[in-house]
Amino acid sequence: MSTALSPSEEAQLMQTIEMFEVITQSQPSDHQSLEILKEAYLKLGRQKDVVFTAKRIAQAYVLMGQISSAILEYESVLQLFPDDPDVKNALAEIENQASNLSAPAQAAENEPAKSGAEESAGGGGTPAPQPITLAEVDDGRAAMRKIFVDGRVISAVDFDSLWYTPAANSMPARSEVPFLQLLEDRNLSPWDNSLKLVSEKSRTSYVPIEKYDIEVENARSFSKELCRRWCILPFDRMSKTVLVATTNPFNKQVARELEHGKPYRFIWYLAKPAELIKAINKIYR
Repeated sequence: MSTALSPSEEAQLMQTIEMFEVITQSQPSDHQSLEILKEAYLKLGRQKDVVFTAKRIAQAYVLMGQISSAILEYESVLQLFPDDPDVKNALAEIENQASNLSAPAQAAENEPAKSGAEESAGGGGTPAPQPITLAEVDDGRAAMRKIFVDGRVISAVDFDSLWYTPAANSMPARSEVPFLQLLEDRNLSPWDNSLKLVSEKSRTSYVPIEKYDIEVENARSFSKELCRRWCILPFDRMSKTVLVATTNPFNKQVARELEHGKPYRFIWYLAKPAELIKAINKIYR
């Protein structure tokens, strides 16, 4: 059932649907974007679209080999429509393949868990966390270097001269210029080529942030210094899910800082560097 929505809320949801339908049509296995779509349809009371999107989510999970998640999604549809033929056929097909999938899946799940347990047990207890130094900040440098240097897009000298890790206490007055924009500015790699490479390696979807009606109040509820420092923008929120634009989805440090003390689930999207900088500087004046 849809709740009473204001015209602006309804318009925002319609824009979200339009944007994420485009994303999911080009990337059918992007279950996170499909979840956003499902919630938007639910808020608008479009039950038929909710069910159709739930099936798409389940199919995305199957494509990714996440069979348990696919079954849960299909079962959520059966709670509403117990006789849905599509879901029954899909579950029957999964059941037929279960014997072939369960053994390797179980082995894959148990292997890292065992080695991790042995590792922690070796010291006779859980070691106390060590303070993080600037050199140990996981800001995605290693992953980006592998893409652009090992991939022979740019030289190691160019990479080292352009990569910049801001200090944790820096308070920039405007957005820091991200690595991908510096590549564009130095004519080393155009932004569209860089984003394509990063998207393929990280499996992160692209959002045209310049066309998005950004939820300003949501964005300003997060630290402007944090967003400027790492060039990120929480551009929308759907209930407990916050959508964040970035040019560096490998940056675990900013994810850790953004999530600290926040009761939200964060989903990351790639955006054109120049447009992201422009949006950040406009919102966090």
